[in-house]
Amino acid sequence: MAVRRSSTDDSWLIVPALMLLVAGFVGPMLLFFVQTLAGDGGLATLVERFASVLATDAVSTALTTTLVIGLLVTLSVLFISYPVAYYMANRGGLRFTLVLFCIIVPYFTSIIVRTYAWMVLLGRNGLINETLITIGLIDQPLDLLYTQTAVVIGMVYVLLPYMVLTLFATMKSIDPSLMRAARGLGAGSVYAFCRVYLPLSMHGVISGSLIVFILAIGFFITPALMGGPADVMIAMLIERAIEITLDWPGAAVMSLVLLLLTLALYAVYYRVTDLQRMMGA
Repeated sequence: MAVRRSSTDDSWLIVPALMLLVAGFVGPMLLFFVQTLAGDGGLATLVERFASVLATDAVSTALTTTLVIGLLVTLSVLFISYPVAYYMANRGGLRFTLVLFCIIVPYFTSIIVRTYAWMVLLGRNGLINETLITIGLIDQPLDLLYTQTAVVIGMVYVLLPYMVLTLFATMKSIDPSLMRAARGLGAGSVYAFCRVYLPLSMHGVISGSLIVFILAIGFFITPALMGGPADVMIAMLIERAIEITLDWPGAAVMSLVLLLLTLALYAVYYRVTDLQRMMGA
């Protein structure tokens, strides 16, 4: 006689995680916004406060810089990660393990350590300038550090694993027989890649790009340490408003704008990303 197993609702298991999320993130965030944005003037005063903060040159410049750097970092990470993920998806054994090791190990290293390592490399007396002077390509050290290029390099290095692993998960789910079938029907390697493999991997490209861009626009440590006066991102401006100028309402407005932008990008990510497809299910 077969024993019937009663189906139980296990959705309650997520309750402790939701309570922790509300207590540690949602609650303090709502309290911060209510205390700093609530005023006696009502909605009209709140709208004027938003308009006055966002209309300032410092905030508009920081928002523009944040979006530009985020876009540059995303494109650079994609350009580097795609061939690496393609190699990993089509290799095995020791070669795959070695590449995966090189991608994963820096991920577990502190972001401050990685940023200072790049500062040592890009400094006026750093390894890059010393090497270029030694081989005779330059006579004077280049100003590599405290520039937008240095910020992009540092952020690309930090965010590279996110794109590589996302692309690898997508490429691993692509059936290799599709490429063999395309070549068997007379398509060249480049044509088969552009018409078969690349469209199938675009799902991972979009998902990885959204992940990297969302993380990039909220970066603080790397641009603060490696950027110059013209490379102030929105997170740095929020920190200055809270710690230096004590402009809590202005910081709340900028934080809310960054939060809404992040939530909008996450909504797009949620719509275009199919986790089961990425995992090969």
